[in-house]
Amino acid sequence: MSYPLPPHATPTAHLKFTRSALAGLALCLLGAAAPLSAAAPGGPQLQLVACELEHPLRLSVLPAQCGVLTVPENPKLPQGRQIGLHVARVSAVSRRKQPDPLIVLAGGPGAAAIPFYVTVAGAFARIQRERDIVLIDQRGTGTSAPLECGADDDELGEHATPAQIAASTRACLAALTPRADVTQYTTSIAVQDLERVRSALGYQRINLYGVSYGTRVAQLYLRRFPARVRSMILDGVVPVGAALGQTSALDAEAALADIFARCTADEACHRAFGDPAADYRSVRAALAAGAVEVTVPAPAGGATQHFSFGPEELALVLRLGSYGADYAALLPLLLHQAASGHDYAPLASQYLLITRASGELIATGMHNSVACAEDVPFFAASLDRAALAATYLGTVQLDGLTTVCRIWPHGPVDPDLHAPLRSDVAALLLSGGADPVTPPQSASAAARSYPHGLSLVLPGFGHGQLTDPCMDRVMAQFLARGSATGLDVSCTQRARPLAFFTSVNGPAP
Repeated sequence: MSYPLPPHATPTAHLKFTRSALAGLALCLLGAAAPLSAAAPGGPQLQLVACELEHPLRLSVLPAQCGVLTVPENPKLPQGRQIGLHVARVSAVSRRKQPDPLIVLAGGPGAAAIPFYVTVAGAFARIQRERDIVLIDQRGTGTSAPLECGADDDELGEHATPAQIAASTRACLAALTPRADVTQYTTSIAVQDLERVRSALGYQRINLYGVSYGTRVAQLYLRRFPARVRSMILDGVVPVGAALGQTSALDAEAALADIFARCTADEACHRAFGDPAADYRSVRAALAAGAVEVTVPAPAGGATQHFSFGPEELALVLRLGSYGADYAALLPLLLHQAASGHDYAPLASQYLLITRASGELIATGMHNSVACAEDVPFFAASLDRAALAATYLGTVQLDGLTTVCRIWPHGPVDPDLHAPLRSDVAALLLSGGADPVTPPQSASAAARSYPHGLSLVLPGFGHGQLTDPCMDRVMAQFLARGSATGLDVSCTQRARPLAFFTSVNGPAP
């Protein structure tokens, strides 16, 4: 029921804090150095110490400064339960750095900014030359009072009945309630946290990068604190008036059709597979008649794994496989192997790889707190369920989310959360032409809010353009100028998604 991140965002990151424990700081940190940053007297207290951000696969270690800002869980009860917001700052390389940092906002809802950044840090390297980059694990995610439901929720799987979903939701609430008021984790409260962190770090103005759900956070912050925002990069844009989830199945189907059309128009792909849409229909029909038993090597450890591969497993492969152009390059081959040779092992292996990579991305409780307060109550009553049912996702996710939200407590939402927004701030809006979650028309709708904005669509690319060719250069130039007017984006016109795999050896020569 969640809205997962792009495949380039891997599950977890580790923070290593340097040297011995700091005495007297309520920070859950290690480090003997004096604080590198502190709030002004009387302001929110945030002290940063030297730390390291480690890639989850130990591919890299990034030096940073880290700290925890203590805030009330319920802003209306300032003396009540307190939670810690984990903050990391990656300092600019230049000693003559610009005064306005870039704050990175992760997607989900339910993903954390610090682990997201570590896996894509290279895309921000040009920006970091001149600007600090600030990361805040939004309340309910990462290490900021995470609302994680535990192993039982992860094991529920794609075949869960409404009764099982309801039981799992109640169990999650029972586990979280002793340590959290789940109504206090909405976007309306999170943007107040962001403003506290800005104030504590002493920045007068900030730039925002938000991906997917993070674009909602960025736009709501802009609405609340317009004088503090210098510029925004919105990547995989959620328009302010949109309720996420109600058209997910239709958007996912349209993105898949785009991938198939691109394969058909590609000589090598068409020669290898003919009409990939026909293979897709054949596989769907075969699995609708009954799941197939598969035995494939597990993603780690070398052991084999035996399980049933049916429509629900296929849907997950198709949806998350279409998030990024790299995964999408495999889909025609995988479907053709299943349709023509009844070989479902490659699809099943991809299913295991994707579920392993995405299993810890989302804090389910925080996701529920946002979706159940900000999205589900705003779903249109006139949804075309027949059209949804005809897609590979069907109504399963929509119905599952509705079941969850009948049980999950609804938190406070600003009355203008979905109201029209208009701002003169410089905005760069990024979209993939084959985005299964926030399609280009979403950015088109959002662009009406920003008369000084620029909307870019990269044909054939998926959800989140951060790591697409030359995007690091475009973003750095945009931030340096503080304006989208006259921005040179010609390099994006030459960007092409990865060529389709015509065999297990890769694309055609």
